[in-house]
Amino acid sequence: MLNRRHIRIKVMQALYALSQSEQPDLLKEEKFLNASTAQMYDLYLVLIDLVVEIHAHAKDMMERSQLKMLATESEKNPNLKFINNEVLVKLSENELLQKELKKAKLNNWRLDNEYVVLIYNELMKSDFYESYMSDTISDFKRDRDFVIDFFSEFVAPNDKLYDYLEDYRITWVDDLPVVNTTIVKRLGKIKPNSPESTLIPKLYKDEEDRQYAKDLLLRTARNNEEYEAEILGNTPNWDQDRIAALDKILIKMALCEFLRFPSIPIKVTINEYLELSKEYSTPKSSIFVNGVLDRLVKKYKKESRLNKAGRGLIE
Repeated sequence: MLNRRHIRIKVMQALYALSQSEQPDLLKEEKFLNASTAQMYDLYLVLIDLVVEIHAHAKDMMERSQLKMLATESEKNPNLKFINNEVLVKLSENELLQKELKKAKLNNWRLDNEYVVLIYNELMKSDFYESYMSDTISDFKRDRDFVIDFFSEFVAPNDKLYDYLEDYRITWVDDLPVVNTTIVKRLGKIKPNSPESTLIPKLYKDEEDRQYAKDLLLRTARNNEEYEAEILGNTPNWDQDRIAALDKILIKMALCEFLRFPSIPIKVTINEYLELSKEYSTPKSSIFVNGVLDRLVKKYKKESRLNKAGRGLIE
């Protein structure tokens, strides 16, 4: 679920916290990094569970309507297409998902049911829902497409849900795009006979990525003075106190990748940190970061310090 860019963001956040601390504690920030990445998995579970609870709410509303003393004909014999949606049923019956939620002690939508009701009501009023319910042809693919579109158009972009998630856990704001994309991909892989594990992603793609996250944090922090001197020596016309703290952190992370990650191409490193500077730092940061990195790459090439392994890693 975590891609390399998001790993860099998590490490950037940990290094920033370390730089702002009155009593820097690298071990504490390593634990923060691990906790922050684990919370991303929690967000995934919470959003999948929201879909499950909306489906459960729909069933509850239908059963209540049927019990009315003066129930209408449509309430006595409701259209069960949404209730019987094969993918929603499969999600609701996923015991592995419930086990993971219980293990993480995540019961958000039992405590904050208003968001379930809010999104359910928006869905019920939509032309999208009416079109689905009026379609007389039912099959697994149609049901799956409906659930993917429902999540993409009603859950993921909901502003009130976004505000709730931001208030609940601030780190989730940066995680949302990656988690939403992962959910759509996972839903797209579900088939009638798919195992329950299809819905449950790994936090890291592989052990190499997990190690990369740890090494990037520790190697950048432990060589901070070296990288600080490099920045100072290559920004002689800049007031050091006015260089954005985040710019320095991004440059130091890039230098770490240049010098201590031989398998990562230089172009990849530069492009990634320029994008992060555009997204997280000041409007002119990308120009500054690009200029410093460009000068240092030329310097390291001249000094033969770029020990990159494999074709195309230095150009």
